[in-house]
Amino acid sequence: MTSPRTAGAASLLAALTAALVVTVRKDGYFTDPAGLSWWYAASWALFAAAALALRKVPARHVVPLVLAGAVAVAATGLVAAPRTSTDSFRYAWDGRVQAAGISPYDHPPADPALDRLRDDWLFPRGAACAAPDKAPLTDGTCTRINRPRVHTIYPPVAEGYFLLVHALSPPDVRHKALQTGAALLSLATTGALLLILRRRGDPRTAAYWAWCPAVPIEAVNNAHVDVLAVLLSVVALGVVVRHRVAGGALFGLGIAAKMLPAVLLPGALSGVRRPRDAAAVLVPAAAVVGLVYLPYVLVSRGSVLGYLGGYAEEEGYEDASAHGRYALLRLLLPDAWALPAAVAAMVAVVWYVLRRGDPDRPWSGALLVTGTAFLLMTPGYSWYALLLVALVALDGRWEWLGVALAGAAAYVTGRSLGDGTGTVAYTLAGAAVLAGWAVRRRHTAPAGSPADRSGRLDRSR
Repeated sequence: MTSPRTAGAASLLAALTAALVVTVRKDGYFTDPAGLSWWYAASWALFAAAALALRKVPARHVVPLVLAGAVAVAATGLVAAPRTSTDSFRYAWDGRVQAAGISPYDHPPADPALDRLRDDWLFPRGAACAAPDKAPLTDGTCTRINRPRVHTIYPPVAEGYFLLVHALSPPDVRHKALQTGAALLSLATTGALLLILRRRGDPRTAAYWAWCPAVPIEAVNNAHVDVLAVLLSVVALGVVVRHRVAGGALFGLGIAAKMLPAVLLPGALSGVRRPRDAAAVLVPAAAVVGLVYLPYVLVSRGSVLGYLGGYAEEEGYEDASAHGRYALLRLLLPDAWALPAAVAAMVAVVWYVLRRGDPDRPWSGALLVTGTAFLLMTPGYSWYALLLVALVALDGRWEWLGVALAGAAAYVTGRSLGDGTGTVAYTLAGAAVLAGWAVRRRHTAPAGSPADRSGRLDRSR
């Protein structure tokens, strides 16, 4: 018999699913970002309510409810074509190019040498080219692929994934192939979280990933390859506690999928004192990255780093005044000091995690390093935070979810309210993190108690 509390959580989950369907179907990124932002807000509010209600659900119902919700929430990302990002079109193109026996690093999509691989879906003509999400080429042709005149930026594990999806997809499936693959990866991540948390935490916190609106919107609908990196990272964090070498190898795969998981390495080395223990993680990670790059290095005429350097410059990580980078630091410091201050702060946080981190909970240190990096760099792309959401699910410090919400506000709401939106959103997110830290510190166990020893890093449990 279903308990009233289970029924209540399920009802909120159903309302969340309905709101996400409307949100994903609303094509408002260019035409009505303010209206779309309200649907984002409604989805996040229902997510918070459902996650809060889950705390009161009887233990025997938690895992089935989390899994059922994960399926329902992920499925909402499949109800429309990608709405707020065109990155998946580059993925589809890279898969097609590799299937033709060509290195994806050798030619930008606009290169006439690849004309024979073009079709009307990725390279439409005529009236379709008037849409704001199309990049013009020549002779009345345009493309859905962003930055079509630069080489691909994606690392080799991501490229292998694109090729695999292309090879397994029926003809003319278009965007659905990558969305379906991303939905399966997001569900696999939920499964990995539950396996880890049933041994080392509270399985209820898996809902922070499984039900989070960022997952159906960014991981499934926009099909961002970040979800592959997240899955590999979650498994790596679960494995490295017992098997450093295997965990290090998995970190290498994650880094070779999206680079960002490199920020997890300090967490993986939490509390390590001996150089050989650190090497047991770092050497396999570096070896795997090198090995997966090697085949592409051998077959490519161009650089396998592609547009990576140009992208970092374009996004303003070297110029503090560009694209709202280092927004919180720039509230306090001159622009020229922002980058050095960010580097100094990151060094301090990494040092703290390495010295004081809990080796039995590497995700706690990883969350602190990753979340701090987001607050310092204030990125304007909301899908980067998918990794952060998974770390919150592992660790349970829900206040860090505000950082993911801030990224969504900067990316969508900022289109209607202006560039200052991201600064305000990240300021509020940072305040929430500090408030959460203060509350947890007030409830910390006395020094030297068993609870204190088991939860040293931020006393998060």
